[in-house]
Amino acid sequence: MKVLELNQVCKSYENVHAVKNLTLSIEKGSVFGLLGPNGAGKTSAIRMIMGIIHPDSGSILRFGQSSIRDQTDRIGYLPEERGLYPKMKVMDTILFFAEIKNQNRQQSEKSADSWLKRLELEEWKDKKVESLSRGMQQKLQFICTIIHNPELIILDEPFTGLDPVNTSLIKDVILDLQRGGTTIIFSTHLMEQVEKLCKEICLIDKGEAVLKGKLSEIKRQSGKNRIKLSYDGEARFLNDPKLVKNYDNFGQYVEIDPAQGIRPQQILAKAIEQVEITLFEIADPSLNEIFITSVKKTRSVQ
Repeated sequence: MKVLELNQVCKSYENVHAVKNLTLSIEKGSVFGLLGPNGAGKTSAIRMIMGIIHPDSGSILRFGQSSIRDQTDRIGYLPEERGLYPKMKVMDTILFFAEIKNQNRQQSEKSADSWLKRLELEEWKDKKVESLSRGMQQKLQFICTIIHNPELIILDEPFTGLDPVNTSLIKDVILDLQRGGTTIIFSTHLMEQVEKLCKEICLIDKGEAVLKGKLSEIKRQSGKNRIKLSYDGEARFLNDPKLVKNYDNFGQYVEIDPAQGIRPQQILAKAIEQVEITLFEIADPSLNEIFITSVKKTRSVQ
């Protein structure tokens, strides 16, 4: 069952094409990555899905219906910019968002207590929102997004302000919701999290989809010739264009793209001559690399 379908959706602001002919479909129970650089059109696409703004052309179906009016209670939306009221108490905030979604108050109080405990905010339930740290506020906003048990959840940068422990906490909740049949659209700049959570992605740039499909297939098509190398010494061979097309130095290791016609074993042989190797690995290119390469390629032909 398709929870969401966009067909040839367009949106412009004066002379700026925010979204151009965007087509995608998302199946029930999936975690879908909606990706793109700043200004790519992600927020405009999300706002059209939510019915906050309307497309100039094209169609959007949510649960098979074009009207958003009767679908809002089935959707949860966590925006990148927080929408909390600083003077309200934490519990009152959650109950307020639940009431907006037409939830029973008694049941909402029980559910809120459960979520506050799970996300380690229980002792803050009677505190004002403004007294919470940035990470705590992000967890509160997340609870407000899911308190009404939505069938479709849209998360725009859900890990903003979270330390690694709380990032893992939210990640586990997302996966539990997905296993329960909830459909999740996940928009973020953290490619590592996308790789861990999403089976399908759509990468948009300047309003257009430049890459979409199953992440495993996208990686397969990108090739498996990427080399991860960790070493001690002076790796002069990295600057040999006959051997190395390009490389990214991450301090603790480098990722290498061999020059055309060069096999990884040839890189290894030259590396052995010059440095002491602590790691040599051939792997799929990272999503971060695919992201950068795809955007650069698109912009070079425009």
